[in-house]
Amino acid sequence: MPAAALRSGALGTADIAFFVVSAAAPLTVMAGVAPLAILLGGIGAPVGYLLAGITLAVFAVGFTTMSRHVHSGGAFYAYITRGLGRAAGVGAALLALIGYNGMEIGVYGLLGSATQDTVHALFGADIPWLPVSLAGLLLIGYGGYRSIDFGAKVLGVLLVAETGILVLLAIGVLAEGGAHGLSLASFAPGNVFVPGTAAVLAFAFAAFTGFESTVIYRREARDPARTVPRATYAAVGFLGLFYAFVVWIAIQSFGDAEVVEAAGGDPAGLFFTAITTYVGGWAADLMHVLIVTSVLASLLAFHNAINRYGLALAEEGVLPKALARVHPRHGSPYVAGIAQTVLGAVVVLGFAAAGADPYGQLLLWVNTPGMLGLMALQLLAALAVFGYFRRVRHDEGTLRTVVAPVAAAALLTAAIVLVVTHLDLFTGASATVNTVLATLVLVVFAAGLGLAGWLRRHRPRVYERFATEPGSAPGSEPEPGRAPEAVAPRD
Repeated sequence: MPAAALRSGALGTADIAFFVVSAAAPLTVMAGVAPLAILLGGIGAPVGYLLAGITLAVFAVGFTTMSRHVHSGGAFYAYITRGLGRAAGVGAALLALIGYNGMEIGVYGLLGSATQDTVHALFGADIPWLPVSLAGLLLIGYGGYRSIDFGAKVLGVLLVAETGILVLLAIGVLAEGGAHGLSLASFAPGNVFVPGTAAVLAFAFAAFTGFESTVIYRREARDPARTVPRATYAAVGFLGLFYAFVVWIAIQSFGDAEVVEAAGGDPAGLFFTAITTYVGGWAADLMHVLIVTSVLASLLAFHNAINRYGLALAEEGVLPKALARVHPRHGSPYVAGIAQTVLGAVVVLGFAAAGADPYGQLLLWVNTPGMLGLMALQLLAALAVFGYFRRVRHDEGTLRTVVAPVAAAALLTAAIVLVVTHLDLFTGASATVNTVLATLVLVVFAAGLGLAGWLRRHRPRVYERFATEPGSAPGSEPEPGRAPEAVAPRD
């Protein structure tokens, strides 16, 4: 069934923003990662999240501007193809697949370990992680099989719940005035410009990974020209401000002088200790439960994004055409969802058979190339925005088509360097393992370039039609007066 059967007009700004913010999983990021950012970066850690948010907001300016001109469901790879050429676009398509799959599949390890911790904290029982992760695979597969509006409703409920528990902590800390009175020392330059800030930025950029997936839902959005940019800015703005605020609240709950020691003594328990002190033990128990639902929300959001990339690439002829089938009743790309679920099961079972740790290896080792792959896509997309608007006639301003994408490219390059040079903070692995994980991103992109060459020689029709606009002829160039979106991809 053609992709036209996808439900259109189902999602508004808030719905798409729910998908994106749920992928970021605020509670999981705060309770699971923020204590490490505080430990390494000190009390200036909140500013790291603000800087990451500002960088990605700059990226979003050019990114959302291009979304008005390129309507393909391929998002990143379509943009990169239009701005940098078909070969780069095919490489970007493979990077998108490994990026989103890496971010999702690794989180099944987090689901298993978080559920273990929750069951132990609430009931004192120890359970194996593998059955939990496999059950999660089935549950997320079903969520992707159902309609997109069903997924939006589920994610909306989960996001409100996990955000609510963090807001409850903030109210408790603010009402008590923190441990020693509220302080703004976190924002003082002397506490921000310290060696550990680089590590904080690495964690912060990882926390935003996936925000750009707003454009994947273009065909299912109400008034996408307005909805997609609004959802993108809403997601980036909320995440940047909320992350910085909650990290500052955590610092206030212990005090500027004591929080780093507390984070070092028990990083996993930092937020639970804070909420027990300022709200009550019942809130800590609730937070344990909501961490599990937060992980599930993240998994469902990434799963839906992967399905739509699979659908778009199947329509392109790069992936098997069966993946382009859309459910006649639910309107979901269900075959792509089944394939992704099977792939996830293979990876999870493989790590389990090797005796791997669900958090330290399945989560961190699989997430790392996924995170780097998506950051590389952001950089390529920023360059593509600049390249695209240099080739076509348009009415967009210089700020959106030159200043913003060039600034974003520079900032993202610096961010990638920071993340790669601090990769051991994410993986806890040896230099050899870290080198392999980082190199995998380059290998995948190179494989994409090779695939592009093969398609050009052996399947020229598929190659010529790759990332063309719906309804446009392959290789067509815009005629005078025609809209710039008709521009053909570069070779």
